[in-house]
Amino acid sequence: MISTLNSHKKYGLLLSLYLAQSIPMSFFSTVVPVIMRMENYSLASIGMLQLIKVPWILKFLWAPFIDRASPTNHHYKRWIIGSEVAYAAVIIAIGFFQLSSDFSTIIVLMIGAFVLSATQDIASDALAVKILSSGQRSYGNSMQSAGSFMGTLIGSGVLLYLYAVLGWQNLLLVLAGFVLLAIIPLRLIRKDRSTVVIPKKRVGLKSIPGFFRQAGAGRRVLFLSLIYSGLIGMLAMMKPFMVDAGYSVKQIAFIAGIFGTSFGAAGALLGGHLLHLWGKKKAIRRFALYGSMAAVFMAVIAFQSTVANWLIYPAVALVWSAYALASTAVYTISMEMVREHTEGTDYSLQIIVSHLSGILVAIGSGKLADVIGYSGLFTIEAIIGISVALATPWLYREVIGTSRPKGVKVHFFHPPVTKTPNSSKEIIKTDK
Repeated sequence: MISTLNSHKKYGLLLSLYLAQSIPMSFFSTVVPVIMRMENYSLASIGMLQLIKVPWILKFLWAPFIDRASPTNHHYKRWIIGSEVAYAAVIIAIGFFQLSSDFSTIIVLMIGAFVLSATQDIASDALAVKILSSGQRSYGNSMQSAGSFMGTLIGSGVLLYLYAVLGWQNLLLVLAGFVLLAIIPLRLIRKDRSTVVIPKKRVGLKSIPGFFRQAGAGRRVLFLSLIYSGLIGMLAMMKPFMVDAGYSVKQIAFIAGIFGTSFGAAGALLGGHLLHLWGKKKAIRRFALYGSMAAVFMAVIAFQSTVANWLIYPAVALVWSAYALASTAVYTISMEMVREHTEGTDYSLQIIVSHLSGILVAIGSGKLADVIGYSGLFTIEAIIGISVALATPWLYREVIGTSRPKGVKVHFFHPPVTKTPNSSKEIIKTDK
C-alpha cells in the first residue's frame, strides 16, 4: 500500500509525476512558438497557441468525476497511467504532422494533449493530498514546484537545442519518452484491498459549489488571489523590460530562461524546508517580504537610465526564487482545505483561483506599465507584497486536516468509521 512508503520515495514519486507533465507543456507553450516563427507564421497564428492552455483552466469541470471514480489511491494511479500513456501517444501522433502545412491539426492534437495532461494533474494532486501526512506536505509540494521549474528548464531550453539536432519528429519521440519514463515510479503503488467508504452523496458537478460554502472559503479564495499579485506583474514585464533595456534575444533567453528558472527550482526546494522550519503563516509572511525586496530591486534598476549588465542577474534570481517560494506555499496550503472524496476537485479549484488571478494581474501590469513606466509598476508590486505580508495573519487561517462545510463534522487524518450495511446507509466497498 502506498501508505507504507517512506517519505523519500513519496517525494521522488511526486517529483517524477510533475516533471512528466511539465516538460511537454513547457515545450508546446514556449518552444513551438519559436519554431513557428522560424516557419514564418504570423504573430496572430502564434497567439492562437494560447488556446492549448484552456483545458487547464477548465479542468475543475471533470475533476469531480475523477474523484467519484477513485475511492482508493490505486484508482488514482490508473487515471495517471492511462492519461500519461495517451498523452505520450498524442505527442507521437503530432510528430507525424508538420507545422508548415498541418497547423490546424496540430493545434487540435495539442488541445487534446493538454486535456490529458490536466487529467493527470487532477489525479496526481489528489494522490499527493492522500499520501502525504501533514508534516510531509511542505516537502512534498517542494517536489511538485521543483518538478514544474525543472520541467520548464528542460522543455524550453534543452529541447530547443535538441530540435536543431534531431528535427521535429524525432524530438517528439524523445518528448513522449520523457512522459513514459517519468511514470515508472508509480509501480511503488500497490493495489489497496482495504475496505473503502463510498459517500452517500455522489461526487459530481454539484459538489463544486460545496467547496465555496466551507467555513473560511471566502477568506482562502481572497488570499490565493492576492498571494501572487506582487510577483506575477514582474514576471510578465521582465522580458519586455529587458528588451527595452537593450538586451539581445539570446541574452534574454539565457538570463530570464535558463538562469532564472534554475533559481526557481532551487527556491522551490528551499521553500518546502522553510515552510516546515518556520511554520506556514510565518513562512508565507517572510516569502511575501522577500518578493517585495525583489520588486524594490527591480524598481531601483528601472529608475536608472542605463542598466548595468551585472545588476540584472541578481534581480532575475530574486524574482524567480520569490515566485518559487510563493508557488510552494500555495501548493502546500491548498492541500489543507479539501473535503474527503473530493480531493482532486477542491485542490484544482484553489490552484485555478491563483492562476486566474495571475492572468488578470499580468494583463493589468502591461497596461499599468504603459502609464506609469516600469519603475512605477515595480514600486506598486513592492507595496502589494508588503500589504500581503501584513494581511497574512488575517487572510490565512491554517486548517488542520480535512476541511468541512459549516456545521458538518469530519475526520482529521483518521479513517472514517465503517458501518455495516444493515446499520447505515453508507456503502462499504472492497476494491478488487
